[in-house]
Amino acid sequence: MATILITGSSDGIGRHTAEILAADGHRVTLHARTERRAEDARTAVPQAHDVIVGDLASLAHTRELAAQAIEAGPFDVVIHNAGIGGGQSAPEITEDGLERIFQVNTLAPYLLTALMPTPARLIYLTSGLEANGRARLDDAQWRTRQWDGMQAYSDSKLYDVMLAFAVARLRPGTLSNAVDPGWIRTRLGGPDATDDLPEGAETQVWLATSDEPAATVTGHYFKRRTSLPANPQAYDESLQEQLLTLCADLTGVKLPA
Repeated sequence: MATILITGSSDGIGRHTAEILAADGHRVTLHARTERRAEDARTAVPQAHDVIVGDLASLAHTRELAAQAIEAGPFDVVIHNAGIGGGQSAPEITEDGLERIFQVNTLAPYLLTALMPTPARLIYLTSGLEANGRARLDDAQWRTRQWDGMQAYSDSKLYDVMLAFAVARLRPGTLSNAVDPGWIRTRLGGPDATDDLPEGAETQVWLATSDEPAATVTGHYFKRRTSLPANPQAYDESLQEQLLTLCADLTGVKLPA
């Protein structure tokens, strides 16, 4: 039995991943943005051990979420599943003065990784659109560029791969990988998506629990249990360090090695 935290697990891929892992006998802690969604998660996954609550679009709430996770843990596996899409016609600025896609998709998993004890396995969900990402760390908040919501989303998903690879490099005792779940028919993926929920969850479940040699690697980008080449920028250690420095500056928390 493994102890597993899954962010963004009140619906969609995260909830389906939790359902599978809980049914297999693992001690699963869910995460929801609000108390109402937490109740939905408890109802949907009654076998879950616990639900923690926090809005990843707030640095204060993310810090509180990390504190809840520390109390609920320790965890063998953390799956950073939570994320938002890029259909906005204009940037949304959070209470912290940050662009919301970057804050939820990249900065929040960074802050949770920095504040929580290091698990044996870390899984960061990305997207195939990471291939279109551009590491514009000089303007991650879109202050000087013309807004493009899908580009902002693609960039954030590239940053997730960079974060996974940076953690793999800095914490060799941890298996840290990125997963493209595919284009899944969920509230985020939309009705035109090509893949079903089981396909979106299978790789995370495998990486979280399998002792197969192919699953016990680090610093890889996976889709359908297959290690694939990521966006070349993700392997650039200089860019990784720039991302870590930016996130540390924005949160006031440095990622411990």
